[in-house]
Amino acid sequence: MLSSTLAQRHARQLLDARRAGKLLPPFSAIEALSLADGYAVAKAVTDLRIAGGEQMVGRKISFVNKRHAAQGVALGWTPLFDGTVRYVEDNHGAQSLSGALQPRIQPEIVFKLAITPAADASMEELTDCIEWMAHGIEILSCPYPDWQFEIADAVAAFGFHGALLISEPKLLSMASRHHLAQILSAASVSLSCSEGAGFGLRAAGFGSDVHGSPVHALHALQRLLVSQGAGLQAGEIVSTGAWIEACPVTAGQTWSTAFSGVSLEGLTISFV
Repeated sequence: MLSSTLAQRHARQLLDARRAGKLLPPFSAIEALSLADGYAVAKAVTDLRIAGGEQMVGRKISFVNKRHAAQGVALGWTPLFDGTVRYVEDNHGAQSLSGALQPRIQPEIVFKLAITPAADASMEELTDCIEWMAHGIEILSCPYPDWQFEIADAVAAFGFHGALLISEPKLLSMASRHHLAQILSAASVSLSCSEGAGFGLRAAGFGSDVHGSPVHALHALQRLLVSQGAGLQAGEIVSTGAWIEACPVTAGQTWSTAFSGVSLEGLTISFV
């Protein structure tokens, strides 16, 4: 088990790498790092960020896509802070990549909880706690060269969270909540990038790729948090995981998403 002193040291190295925009070797390449060690470093990062004035506003689910499950990777999570989450007006926005390390883009669904769920909440009971859902675009930033890492390294490094851009939230009725898991499971999203005067399709995926449904992913997160002695709280936003493989992005590009099977508008983001 990683000592608290070493966890603090790793946390400071990660924060320093982010501030300086510099890569560093994955910790697992130097010494054995368990998943519990990764969470210990993540906790130290969280404590340092809160001490520095940041406010935790929710959580990001990582490694939830069925491709990761096929590789034997377990669902993980990382905190979201107010400084890296913002809402996009009219579904069009711009995002700076300054300081981002090997940035990539992925579309997700975001939920906000209005009610704190019970520790043993069923999926239906948990769905009743959701206030709204929205489309989110996650910008990933990886501090490890060539995106080479072990899962514990990723957990320690904020789950590679760089920024989360959220579209206009859609309030959910009681009826829509009760069918939400199935609706999102059957929905699909496409991700396109500017090519000359138009856009070219880069990737597409289904909600069923996200742990069966983003709602299922939310329920799995609650179970994981409870096992760690915590739990979801009212007021938190949760980014529920990637619908597709993350795509590299560079300044000067404009990326656009479009949904089918669910009444959510896509987002168009220009990178500078």
